Order: sequence, then C-alpha cells, then structure tokens
Amino acid sequence: MELHLQNLDYISVAVYVALMAVIGLSFGWFIKDSGAYFKGGGTIPWIMATVTNFMGLFSTFVFVAYAGIAYEWGIVSITVFWLTVPACLIGGLLFGKLWRRTGCTTPMEYLERRYNLSLQQTMTWVSLVLRVLDNMVRLYAIGVFITVVTPLSFEWSILLSGIIVTVFNLIGGIWTVTIMSTVQFIILILVTVVLLPLSLNEAGGFAGIAEKLPNHLNFFNGPKGNFFWLGVYALMSTIKFNENWTFIQKFYCVKDEKAAMKVGVVTGVLFLIFTPIFLIPAVASAVIIPGLENPEMSYVSVSIKLLPVGIMGILFSSMFAATMSTLNAEYNVIASVLTNDVYKRFINRNASEKNLLSVARISTALVGALIVGGALLIKNFGGAFEANKLFSSILAIPLGIPLLLGILFRKPDSSASIATIFAGVISGVILNLIPAVSWEWATLIEAIICFVVYFTPMWKRRSAEKDAEVDAFFKLIHTPIAEEDKPKISPEYIRTLVWLFVFSFATAGILFVAMSIPTIKSDGGLYSCLAGVACLLGAIIIMVTYLKRKK
Repeated sequence: MELHLQNLDYISVAVYVALMAVIGLSFGWFIKDSGAYFKGGGTIPWIMATVTNFMGLFSTFVFVAYAGIAYEWGIVSITVFWLTVPACLIGGLLFGKLWRRTGCTTPMEYLERRYNLSLQQTMTWVSLVLRVLDNMVRLYAIGVFITVVTPLSFEWSILLSGIIVTVFNLIGGIWTVTIMSTVQFIILILVTVVLLPLSLNEAGGFAGIAEKLPNHLNFFNGPKGNFFWLGVYALMSTIKFNENWTFIQKFYCVKDEKAAMKVGVVTGVLFLIFTPIFLIPAVASAVIIPGLENPEMSYVSVSIKLLPVGIMGILFSSMFAATMSTLNAEYNVIASVLTNDVYKRFINRNASEKNLLSVARISTALVGALIVGGALLIKNFGGAFEANKLFSSILAIPLGIPLLLGILFRKPDSSASIATIFAGVISGVILNLIPAVSWEWATLIEAIICFVVYFTPMWKRRSAEKDAEVDAFFKLIHTPIAEEDKPKISPEYIRTLVWLFVFSFATAGILFVAMSIPTIKSDGGLYSCLAGVACLLGAIIIMVTYLKRKK
C-alpha cells in the first residue's frame, strides 16, 4: 500500500491552506494592540472560545500517539483519553470563574499578584520549558504524519510545519487562532465521521473486531488499563490541563464567569463525545492492516486505505490545521509571557503598544525556531506518547500545584511554592532515572512530595503589606464581575465573523462535494458528498439567521 497523497489530495490541501490564509489575513486588520493580540480584547464569544479550547487541547499528537495505543491495545486508548473529561469539568466548574475575575492577561501576572515577583519569575522560566517541550512533541507528531503521506523527509516536514505555524501566528494573534480553530473543528469532525463507518465496515463491525482481537474491545486492556496507572495518569492530566496557559487564557477572553464555566464544561462534553469517533478507526485498523510496523501510523494508514482520493487531502489538511491551532495558541501564550512579563517589566517599562506588538511577534518567531530544533530530537525519548508522559510528570505537577492551589488557598506563600517547584522537579527526575521505580510510582511519589512541601509552613513569612495584597486578591476573585465591567462584543467583529464563517463553510462544502464526485458511487464518496452538503447547509443557516437578527 502506497502511503502517499495523490494529485487530487494536493489540490485539496492547496485550497484548504488558501482558506486559512484568507481567515488569518482578514483578522490581521483587527489587531490594534497587545491586549487584542493576546486575549481578543475580552470579546470572544464563549462558543468560539470553547471550540478553540477543544482544538487547542489536542492535535495530530492524538492521531499518532493515542492511535498507537489503539492499534496495540484497542479501546483502552479511549479510556485513557477520556481522562481529559474530568480535568475539563474541574476547570470549568471550579477554576473558570476565578480565572475570569482576576482580570489578568497571563497566568504569570496572576502569580505575581497572588505570591510575588520571585515566584512569578521562577514559574515563568520553568513553565516555558514545559510549554516548549510539549510543543516539540506536537511538532514531532505532525512531522511523522507528513513524512508518511508525502515524499518529504522528516527534517523538511518539521521545518516547513514550523514555518507555517509561526507565520500564521504572527499575522493575527488569538483572533486568528480562534477563527481558524472554529472552522477546522467543523471540517475535522466531518472527515472523521466519514472515516468511522468506513473503518468499521471494513473490519466487519465490532463483531469482526471481537472475533479476531477480542481483548481490543476491553476498556481496561493492557498495561494502560491498570487502575493504578489510570488513577495516576488522571491526577497528572487534571493538574496539567488546568495549569495549561492556553486553557487558562480561554477563561480570560470571554465575557463573564458564566461564559468561563461553559468553556470548561462544554469542552469536557466535546471530549466525551468525539474521542470514540477519533480513535475507533485506529482500533479497527488492527484488523484491517495487521502487522503494521509502526503502530503510531495506524490512523493515517487506514485513512489512506479507505478514504476517497481528495478527501484524504482534506483529512490531512484538517489534522495539520488542528496541530497548527494548538501550536498557534501555545506560541501566543509563550510570546505573551515574554512580552509582558519579561520585556515590559525588565527591559522597557514605558514601551508603547506598537512596540509591544512588535516584540510579541519577534518572540513568536524565536519560539518557533526553538521548537523546530527540539522536535527533531523527540524520537530519542521513545516517541510522542512516552515523551509527553515523561515531560508532563516531571514538570507539570510541581508547576501546577502552586498555580492552581494558590487561587483556592490563601495561606501558602511564595517560599512554599518555590520549594514545591524545585522539590518536585528534582524528585521527579531522580525517581524516573531509577529503573526499579515504575513511571506511575515515580509520578505519585513526586505528587505527594509536592503537596506536602506546598502546605508546609516556611520560615519566611509574608509582610503585612503583602498580606493586604493577598487579602485584596481573594476578595476580588470572590466578588462577581459587575455588569458594567463586562466587555461587549463589537458589532463589527460579529459581522466579520458571520461572513467569514459563511465563506469558510461554503468553500469547505464545495471542496467536499467536488472531491467526492470521482468516487461518488463508493460508500466513501457518498458519505463525503453528504458531508459537503451539510457544510453548505451550515453556511446557509448561518447567513439566514444573521440576516434575520440584523433586521
């Protein structure tokens, strides 16, 4: 089986990229200051923030790393990925309203207000390391994906992907990320929904999978189905998801506390619904393509085998774009920290908005270059899933505990927080270097150490002045936002959003329909045509609804 895109697929890719370029360039007109660049000026509708959050919390990493688990062990991959659901619910129900009430631009700004500058700077640099490592893994995953479906080498795949991601982020900040993610969400769902019945039919349905690989339909199959492993992974995932700067930023950029809660809860619901849709084709691929040398390529392999030519190009584009959205969002947050918490504070306190915007874009370019270089080395850690799991366990837990618990508990101070970070990172590294200690035990022991250190009274007490600041902070986050302080969404934004959606959905619909024509008599061609018609209907519904409300 030739795992390469065909000419019609490349046409699909070109049209898709052009569509994203139009979206990015269109919203570049609206970026007037660094506040709009980083958090959309507090004007992003919660639905779009939710979709952006959903797309931002997964990428091609899911279709590479989790697909590898699905191929080897079956639907336990769904169980593992479903652990994101409680993490998102906790974020929405517990933390969302508190983050929104802080009124901060970045989590680092919150840390200085809650603790002090020393903790903020410590957290900034250690967090940047985790963010960069995470994004190296994501870029590695898309590089592996591109290498398989195109003649490009792994190195060129990484380089070109990194350049595209950086350029799109430079153009339009978080508004570009938000709009692209919303459109990509629809397209990715449509294509994966097409692949789901095709893969199940080819495998003989769940009965066919059960006959040939009965253990693959066990939600707790294999080593990752062990309850202890799942419990530790759930703990790590909950901390990591909720300390994620991109996740937190989505709470900042919506109207009020209610909208912030919806962002977290609905994101969790989306993961609950769509995780099986994404991963069942990879489970079925173990029957359809047995003996695959690299399990991480199961999803792309079954896609090329079953999807019609042209539609495979759309799937490739949407997966690449999903990763691009994730990386765009991460680059945006990292650049925000470098601009506001490093450059403005230590280099140029009187910087103008124009100057800050320039620094933000330069920071984005530098971050992009660093991540491209690091992505080339990820294979030395055992691949995408193992590298991500290791980096997260060592760094995310000691970083997340002071950040998250600091908004819930008043007493712990900066000394305890700094001690927590260093104790956690050091113990995590040491424990993971000991062969006799499993990953789950190393992670659990590290977490216990972090919790104990964080709640242990330190010798250095806060000053009376800092105590007053902390009291004022907790009063702020427990006071509902006044109606007059809630930002309004500009009618110009709404009008532009509507017409961009209409244009994007219509273009995607035409693309689906056109690419399905050569194979319309097959199941894949028919399903793809119906998906295109659904996109066109969506464009019409959006346009008619907007025009009626405008009247």
